[in-house]
Amino acid sequence: MVLATYASKPEESRGRLYPDFINIIRSPFQRDRDRLIHSSAFRKLDGKTQVFAYHEGKNYRTRLTHSIEVSQITRTICKSLNLNEELGEAIALAHDLGHSPFGHAGERGLQNAMKNFGGFDHNVHSLKIMTKIEIHYPEFDGLNLTWETLEGTVKHNGPIKKILSPYLKEFNKKFDLDLKNYPSLEAQVASFADDIAYNNHDIDDGFRAGFFSLQDLRELPFINEILTKFEAENPTADDNLRIYSVTRNMIARMIFDLLENSRENIKKHRITTTADVRKHKGFIVDFSPAMHGEIAQLHAFLKKYFYTNTSVARMDMKSQRIVEELFAVFMQDWRLLPMNVRKYLDNNSTDERIADVVCEYIANMTDMNAIEEHKKLYDPHTRF
Repeated sequence: MVLATYASKPEESRGRLYPDFINIIRSPFQRDRDRLIHSSAFRKLDGKTQVFAYHEGKNYRTRLTHSIEVSQITRTICKSLNLNEELGEAIALAHDLGHSPFGHAGERGLQNAMKNFGGFDHNVHSLKIMTKIEIHYPEFDGLNLTWETLEGTVKHNGPIKKILSPYLKEFNKKFDLDLKNYPSLEAQVASFADDIAYNNHDIDDGFRAGFFSLQDLRELPFINEILTKFEAENPTADDNLRIYSVTRNMIARMIFDLLENSRENIKKHRITTTADVRKHKGFIVDFSPAMHGEIAQLHAFLKKYFYTNTSVARMDMKSQRIVEELFAVFMQDWRLLPMNVRKYLDNNSTDERIADVVCEYIANMTDMNAIEEHKKLYDPHTRF
């Protein structure tokens, strides 16, 4: 496929932080994707919450299945816009790599715990995993990914105007990620593919959990339209097929809207190079105002029936509490940390250093890791 002039070209990559060999059968962005897939952090996403905690059952999405869905949607959109599918896929697979256990509840817990130590942001932790924590090579820490993959992962939600994270600040001095400008179109696609994926799998997961019915979903005019048409053509279809028709059509509806509106933006703003993309003061890849309106209605529906449901609220409360209590006990006495983590600390370690090590340890846990560690520390009936 011939790439558009504003697509990210592998031959124009800004390279890697450390010298690396050139692979004759895989592009730099393909190699990034493969290194991410083979990382332990990517495998751990199978045990991390999307909305439902991992132990709630295998019928619901995890961070891993969500990341796979995002990568599939990203490739589809990138191909249609003549962008670099391989870079888009790498960013999509990496975008949630740094999520803490228990999804957004766990992230809130770490944000509260780290408020005096530079805060916690899962995008920055993704960078930390890719550039420090994953060690697969003797020559360097991290996966030594290309500038474009690192930049796209950190900035896929937009520019970073104020750098709060000490790690991001130090890394940016070594490998300037152009934080104040917008990311590549491939990264922008991955960001909106994330929205498309989670909006629609939350419809599916919420319905299958029994939080709302198809009749409830008919409150949304655009979903009622989908169901009415499907039922007219398939009068004997069961609810399982009906909900699949909703998510399938909603995903297609969002993708086609994004493609049409993004093409118009590229033309309207005369985008011809990657430099044009980064210098532009806003997202080029975006939904239409009408689709933003539909998504706002969908968010309101999911908040009413799903996100504020008692069982979800209780699960979030317990999850956040587990994270905050783990952080507090380790900060109080870092000798309670496992020996392989304690080696990074000594009696001269500052509170900032201890907080950094403790945060990293907790953020890398799966849901079950965190639950088991909490039991060992707080439940007197659990063996040490």
